[in-house]
Amino acid sequence: MIHVTVFRDKNQIKSFELSGHAESGPYGYDLVCAGVSAVSIGAVNAVMKLCGTDLAIEQGREGGYLHVTIPESIPIDLMEKVQLLFEGMVVSLETIERDYKQFITLQSK
Repeated sequence: MIHVTVFRDKNQIKSFELSGHAESGPYGYDLVCAGVSAVSIGAVNAVMKLCGTDLAIEQGREGGYLHVTIPESIPIDLMEKVQLLFEGMVVSLETIERDYKQFITLQSK
């Protein structure tokens, strides 16, 4: 199962973590894993390219692991854009969870 945790402070996303494998299909054909990977990596790439923001990224640990932290030093106007992009990611992950809840859980802390 894929576990997604979004860490918030004052309703703003500060970081998020994904871990595990969906195992909803054979390796290379797991649509849930592919969807979660595309949404999360796409959001990270969008923030980095469109906002020119460097993020603290940790990935690996036998695959299926991603931890992203937003730096606190981002100017307010840029932080609003970063938040919008990552909130869009959360909405997409919630949609995947709604349809495939046996393979993914999403929680906010």
